[in-house]
Amino acid sequence: MPRVIFHLDMDAFYASVEQRDNPELRGKPVIVGASPDRRGVVCAASYEARAFGVRSAMPSRTAQRLCPDGIFIRLRMDAYRNESREIMARLAALGGQVEQVSVDEAYLDMSHRFEVFEKGSAIALGRQMKNLIRDERRLTASIGIGANKLLAKIASDHGKPDGLFCISEEEKVAFLRPLPASAIHGVGKVTAEALGKMGLRTIGDIQNYKGDLRAVAGSFAPKLKAYAIGDDDRPLDLDGEIKSISAEETFERDTQDRRILVPVLKEQARDIASKLIKERLAARTVQVKVRYSDFKTLTRQTSVEEPFETPDEIYAIACAILRRERLVDRPLRLIGLGVSGLVPPSTQMVFNFCE
Repeated sequence: MPRVIFHLDMDAFYASVEQRDNPELRGKPVIVGASPDRRGVVCAASYEARAFGVRSAMPSRTAQRLCPDGIFIRLRMDAYRNESREIMARLAALGGQVEQVSVDEAYLDMSHRFEVFEKGSAIALGRQMKNLIRDERRLTASIGIGANKLLAKIASDHGKPDGLFCISEEEKVAFLRPLPASAIHGVGKVTAEALGKMGLRTIGDIQNYKGDLRAVAGSFAPKLKAYAIGDDDRPLDLDGEIKSISAEETFERDTQDRRILVPVLKEQARDIASKLIKERLAARTVQVKVRYSDFKTLTRQTSVEEPFETPDEIYAIACAILRRERLVDRPLRLIGLGVSGLVPPSTQMVFNFCE
C-alpha cells in the first residue's frame, strides 16, 4: 500500500474565524492580539493585514505603524480551539490517522483509501475535505498532498491561500529542483546562508552536489540529501500533545564569535516564542544544545518557577546557561535552543503579551 499524506493548513485561522463571526470584518485588515496602545504583540493577521507586512509575534505598535487602518481584535483562544476541534472531528470521520500539529494545522495519513497513489483520486479527496470545511464551518483551508510529510507540507505551502496541490512520486524530484533550499524541513536561516555560500541555493543544487554536506549540516547531512530528492520516512506522531518546541542551526564554519552566535540565538528565541504564541502556551524550561568540531554534543537546561513565553526571556535564560556551563569555551559546530515544561499562560502573561 502506498503512503498518501495530506497536510491541512487553515488560512489565516484566527483572523478568518473573526471575519466569519463578524461579517463587518470581511475584506478588512484584521489583526488579532494586543491593542497597539498596550505592551503586546500580534497573534495573527488576516491576509488583508499581511499585505501591509503585518506578521505574528510583531509588536502591536509596529503593526499599527505598518497598517494604520488595521482593526485590532482581542484574542479569543477558546473560540479558536473549539473551532479546531470541530474541523479535526470532521476530518477524522473520513478515516485514516490524524497528527494535529497545532490548532490550525494537521497531517492526515489517508493511505487506506488508495491501492495506488493516483493523483486525480488524491486531489478529489482533498477537494472533498476543503468543501467539508467550507460548507460546514464557513472557512477556507489549503491542502497539500504527497507520499510523505515533507512533500505534503511543501505542497500546501505552494497552494496557499485556499489551495489544493499534489506532488506525485514521479514528479517530486523535478518539482523540488527550483525551490529554495530553505523550503526543506530543518533548513533554517543560518544553514540556508551557509549552503548559499557553497553555491547551493536551490534544492536542485543540493540534488546535484557530490561533496560532503557534513561541514554545513553535521549529522543532518544524510537527511538533507534525502529530503532534497523528496524522500522522508517520518511517521505521523499520533500522541497529539506538544511536549517541546525547539530550533537549531549548523554553522558553515565552527565558531565562537559572539557576533555570529548572538543573532542566531535571538532568531531561535523569536521563532520559538512565535510558536508558543500560536499554541497559546508558556514554558518553564529552556534547553541549550551545542555540538563541537569533534561532534561531541552537550545539552544543558534550566527550569524556572514562573512560566515564560517572550523571546527576550527565552534568550536571557539561554545566555545564562551558556555562561554558567561555559559551553562556548571553544568553537561550535551547532547551536540549538528549546523550551519544554509547556503550560497554559497565566492571566497576567496573557494581559501583557497578547490581550
